[in-house]
Amino acid sequence: MIANKLLPKLSQNFLEILNDEEYYDITIEVGNDPNVKIFRAHMVILNYRSPYLRRVLSTNKKKNDGT
Repeated sequence: MIANKLLPKLSQNFLEILNDEEYYDITIEVGNDPNVKIFRAHMVILNYRSPYLRRVLSTNKKKNDGT
């Protein structure tokens, strides 16, 4: 079946996206100076994986858009 070939490739592509630091569109900083940890992420993935982050990012986006 085609699904048997598609799913492993899709999984591989997803892992590549998660590890790709070139096309991230959000940066999350955790901690206080000098112990700050920076996480680079993809907003669309955060939105679909976390209802909490979806609300927070949506609210923040509205503030930045002026709406």
